Amino acid sequence: MFSRKSKSILSFALAALVLCQGQSAVAQLVGLPLPRLLTLMPMGGQAGTTVEVTLTGENIESVTEMLFSTPKITAVPVKDEKGAVVENKFVLTIAPDAPIGVHDVRVMSRLGISSPRAFTVGNIPEQTRTVANNSIETAMAVKTNSISNATMTTRMIDFYSFKAKKGKRVVVECAAVGIDSRLTPVVIIADSEGRDLLVNRTGGAVDFTPEADGDYLVKVNDLTYQGGARHFYRLALQEVAAGVPAPRHPATQTVSAMSWPPEGIAAYAPGQEAEPNDKPDKAQKITLPCDLSGSFFPAADVDTFEFSAKKGEIWWVEVASERLGLPTDPFVLAQKVTETKGKETLTDVAELYDIKSPVKVSSNGYSYDGPPYNVGSPDVLGQVEIKEDGVHRIQVRDLFGGTRNDPANKYRLIIRKAQPDFDLSAWALHMTLRNGDRAAFSKPIALRAGGSMILEVLAIRRDGFDGDIELKMEGLPAGVTARGLKIPKGKSVGHVVVTADENSKNTVSLASISGSATIGDAAVTRPCHLATMEWPVKNAKSEIPAPRLVGNIPVSVSNSEKASLSIAASKDKVWEVTEGEKLTIPLKAIWREEFSGTSVKLKVHGAGFEKSPGTEIPLKKKAHDVVFDLAAMKVPPGVYTVAFYGGAITKYRYNPDAVKAAEAEQKKTETKAAAIAAKAKKMASEVASAPTDKKAEIEKAAKLAAEKQKAAEAEMTKAVAKMKAVTKAAAPKDIVDIVVSEPIRILVKAKPVEPAKAAPTTAKK
Repeated sequence: MFSRKSKSILSFALAALVLCQGQSAVAQLVGLPLPRLLTLMPMGGQAGTTVEVTLTGENIESVTEMLFSTPKITAVPVKDEKGAVVENKFVLTIAPDAPIGVHDVRVMSRLGISSPRAFTVGNIPEQTRTVANNSIETAMAVKTNSISNATMTTRMIDFYSFKAKKGKRVVVECAAVGIDSRLTPVVIIADSEGRDLLVNRTGGAVDFTPEADGDYLVKVNDLTYQGGARHFYRLALQEVAAGVPAPRHPATQTVSAMSWPPEGIAAYAPGQEAEPNDKPDKAQKITLPCDLSGSFFPAADVDTFEFSAKKGEIWWVEVASERLGLPTDPFVLAQKVTETKGKETLTDVAELYDIKSPVKVSSNGYSYDGPPYNVGSPDVLGQVEIKEDGVHRIQVRDLFGGTRNDPANKYRLIIRKAQPDFDLSAWALHMTLRNGDRAAFSKPIALRAGGSMILEVLAIRRDGFDGDIELKMEGLPAGVTARGLKIPKGKSVGHVVVTADENSKNTVSLASISGSATIGDAAVTRPCHLATMEWPVKNAKSEIPAPRLVGNIPVSVSNSEKASLSIAASKDKVWEVTEGEKLTIPLKAIWREEFSGTSVKLKVHGAGFEKSPGTEIPLKKKAHDVVFDLAAMKVPPGVYTVAFYGGAITKYRYNPDAVKAAEAEQKKTETKAAAIAAKAKKMASEVASAPTDKKAEIEKAAKLAAEKQKAAEAEMTKAVAKMKAVTKAAAPKDIVDIVVSEPIRILVKAKPVEPAKAAPTTAKK
């Protein structure tokens, strides 16, 4: 259904700041470990039920809770018969009134909040496949109007059997791409002998109306026969009345959807396209402004609309279709209609194509030459200027509509006078290395105490708006602050720096990001969406990343590990300077880990200070002065916020406290095992000398002692293995840590105006 894999792009290139670290930085890991939730099984459930789920992840030890983007889903850990918590298992309670659709789920772990994973709430019964079903003989029996959760078997086909009646329509859909799966599904409906009847290799639904009562098969496989834990899917079989649109499984939103819908529009279009309107003489008459819905159906459909307009009018045209989650590429052609002696002449006025990304996006499969997410869209947003009074026509079509014949490919057409506005989306920056790091990681806002993170914010500007946009982040945990580096007039990129105090405690809260601006005479505030990568991709040349929007913005702090290096101005104040002068700001640095090299080189983020050469802090130096030459940078008067950022190679140890805990546990189990072994040995020796009337009792006790010894030895083996694993994980590794300073506020005052000199006078002779 979606073409997300072809659209996926990677992280913003901050390569230059790491190049200066030398060749030793190449091929290093970039960024300290962050918690990432990888899989959830099952990955959905019916409203009003309870579901037991098993999860896996990366850097998510000591999981304490699961958090959902809706309060209508709650989770409690599974406990064994002894009351001990079972690792990575939870029971979910889905309220009867839980919203139907895809929700984000995250876990809280030692390092804080994890990246999200999609969890779907449905309204029909669900089951989870528990045994292999890779043949006709082992096909899993399913009922219509149900959903089956499963993981794709590598290099195999999964089989499902169902009963159907003659003439009774069944729609089969395999949800995968829209629920964070790596699967590219192929769905086949076959007869009971396995002979193919209908095939869909594009990920859409299969619409099947049987010609006879009987047993039928659904065959599911990956397009390239891949499989494994990341290739999960939800197979839905639903009975649908004839003539009713096929239901579609809910899906996550692409990053391009951040610019839809415009502020203030109705949930549903008040107007409707009326077929036939393909030919000029069949053009549908409309009056402007207008708001209507239509469909790119049948294949190669061209919808034509006719209206009258006057010279000098400017109309903004917006088409939403791809941003609705559809595989479409809208195009709009505006034409002037002139009729002379009964003959019609058409003159092109405007051609409207894609909504362009405001910044260059990645073009080479990884992040070095562009930012990580594409907020542009194949949809349309542009203006039509009327050159002459008279009748005009607009044609709306899907550029690749000749290859598609699906009535579900809807669009929304809005033609309006200018309504200047903006839309925002943000993500955490990921530093990249030239020819080395090609990673595209999901980066949850999981802060280490004393650490900072930069969020990049992009704006889609609407209908000519080009003013300043002030950024703000609210709802942060205690000890966490955020300051926005505004999006300047005429620009499309800004930043927010989020900082956790070094004394912050383990906590999490739901935050929000917004942008404020003055449009005309009105002050407006717009929400900002957050984007993430669905999967951590270590080499984007071999695996295409898949970004998407998320439903909310949780922020966490962990003091299990502190930031390796903290940098801030010596005082938290507004630093003042006069235009054209030099400003010296003393920095303080707290070094908590060992670093390679001799210094940390830092660049500057912040509008107005782009020309700053940055600074270089010698290793272990606790105080350092940075000098801004405002004359050289030509910084005009105003209020500014800047932050320093850079890369430094640190010797990182993952969870060293776990080594201490494992060592203590190992000693405890060894002591326990030794005591049990001694007791078992004693009991065994007593069997030989036991009196006849006590022998059976002592043999039983000796046998029980031997069993306890065996269990203790197994426990000790497990403790030794754990000690080995955590010791290996905690071994020092070279990692390029992304160092971000706390934001610094600067007030540049206007240069005083010198009083005019009096003109010299000449005495009259």
